[in-house]
Amino acid sequence: MFAFILSRILQAIPVMLAVALIAFGLFTFVGDPIATMLGQEFSVQQRDALVAALGLDQPVWVQFLRFIGNALRGEFGLSYRLSRPVADLIVERAPATLELALCASVVALAVGVPMGVYTGLYRRSWLSRAFLTFSLIGVSLPTFLIGILLILVFSVWLGWLPSFGRGDTVQLGWWSTGFLTASGWKALVLPSITLGLFQLTLIMRLVRSEMLEVLRSDYVKFARARGLRDRSINFGHALRNTLVPVITIVGLQLGSIIAFSIVTETVFQWPGMGLLFIQSVSSADIPVMAAYLLLIAAVFVLINLIVDLLYYAVDPRLRTGRGH
Repeated sequence: MFAFILSRILQAIPVMLAVALIAFGLFTFVGDPIATMLGQEFSVQQRDALVAALGLDQPVWVQFLRFIGNALRGEFGLSYRLSRPVADLIVERAPATLELALCASVVALAVGVPMGVYTGLYRRSWLSRAFLTFSLIGVSLPTFLIGILLILVFSVWLGWLPSFGRGDTVQLGWWSTGFLTASGWKALVLPSITLGLFQLTLIMRLVRSEMLEVLRSDYVKFARARGLRDRSINFGHALRNTLVPVITIVGLQLGSIIAFSIVTETVFQWPGMGLLFIQSVSSADIPVMAAYLLLIAAVFVLINLIVDLLYYAVDPRLRTGRGH
């Protein structure tokens, strides 16, 4: 197991270095940080002092190594727009994005897996056809349109749920959570459904296709011939053998939910990292953009490692193959 984890970490190092190079390129080739930080009017002495303070007078390879070293320590410099450490901004915004991603993933799994199982077992029923039609709508509609429609119905017409913001939060150390307040839960409903709807339909259709394929397999036919009950066959054999592809999709989609929550956070003005990134792009706040790229790359690398470990635990063929 240790060798397996070590091999995956070694494979992830080139990926992180490539992303770090792209993030460093933002500092080097995009915009002028000196003009951004000093404004329109500054003296030559002020410019030279800031260039020396930022280390921009050193060779590019030295700057890149310093950038990697700072990133490993969680230091990404100051935000050009807010004049605050980028690490502090990330720490402030991360709880909102992670809680939203968690709720969206729970919605996608809790609804998508049962719908996929049902449509796989009862594919000719009218309810299965309704679920499939719903899945087509969920895949086809863009995220921002889904969010706007939900706001129109549940916030404007019915007035049941808030249309923006995070609601009241409770501070638990450095973590701010909306899970402990009623307004926080109400504020989570619409953005969670908006963010999780595409993943829900994807999981539903994947589970359905895998269930249909497994139910046609020889070992399921043999289990029926042995006289096993339908419940044991459907859930003990068929559903269990759909776990590997579902784990893949769920793992990758969790990373996508965190990375691409930008649209949902913008529509609902959710104070998370996605909204921070959009605001940074509009003002060319390079340190925040670079930190966001590195953070998202690290999230995907970590999730891929977890998915590989789950493969290792679920599929005994991987363990057997490594034993020979």
